[in-house]
Amino acid sequence: MKGWILYKQTTVDLKPEMYEINRFVEEAEKMDIEIDVLSPDQIDLMVTREDRKSILVDGQISPLPDFVLPRMGAGTTYFALAVIRHLERLGVPCFNTSAATEIVKDKLFSQQILAEKNLPVPKTMLVKFPVNEDLVEKFIGFPVVIKTLSGSQGKGVFLSDNKKSFVDLMHLIEATNSAFNVILQEFIEDSYGKDLRVFTIGGRAIACMERNAVEDGFKANFSSGGSVGSYEITPEIAWLATEAARISGLDIAGVDLLFDGDHFKICEVNSSPGFEGLESCCNVNIPLEVFNYLRIRMGHFK
Repeated sequence: MKGWILYKQTTVDLKPEMYEINRFVEEAEKMDIEIDVLSPDQIDLMVTREDRKSILVDGQISPLPDFVLPRMGAGTTYFALAVIRHLERLGVPCFNTSAATEIVKDKLFSQQILAEKNLPVPKTMLVKFPVNEDLVEKFIGFPVVIKTLSGSQGKGVFLSDNKKSFVDLMHLIEATNSAFNVILQEFIEDSYGKDLRVFTIGGRAIACMERNAVEDGFKANFSSGGSVGSYEITPEIAWLATEAARISGLDIAGVDLLFDGDHFKICEVNSSPGFEGLESCCNVNIPLEVFNYLRIRMGHFK
């Protein structure tokens, strides 16, 4: 099999700290899978009837791959989505699809879809300037979590402990860019400084870890220095994670769950989840699991 990984940097630019991409390349070599890591900037596309010649890589007509793994997540640009859509229409399987990637890139839209299917999610509200802080206090309450519509690795996520700090932050955002899209989310006290990350592939929950924030921090992301440990996949955790991935249309997903008493709420779903933390604490080989799934989906049983 031959595959492309769409990423913000190319194979020649990969650095040792780019853990996930390097792991995919390393495992693909062991499995005799040819992998090229391409940046969308290397690709040109043309809408033409000569379909197989409508994709150019570095200015040259390129043979199409057997599959594509988009690994840009929340950073997926319009151009990158256009490339994925074009490849899909040429019959190249993309894991995940352009439609699913676009859904989860928008945190409000993805929450709307999950809530529509009656899955447990924190109460979420789209900010409208000027902000009616009394309305926020009545329907969501304080502390309140403030998020940008798109972001990953804990970036663009803030916690306002009280009404005054919230109002000050909203005034700052409004003065800077009143068209900036921000959502507010219910603060789940039981999950302060901790959460779960569940990795799903093809409708299976294959690994789960608990993430804990450094010192007394609010955000528990591994990429921000949080600690991680393996966590048992209970039937509830497996069902929530796989349902969230299925409803979002994701073949490969990272589902973040918040502790809520004896149960959980779905914080968000990621289309290009990191897995360095998972592999460090769970007995799992994520690229191997992904490639085995792709082989089954595509009928390559070698």
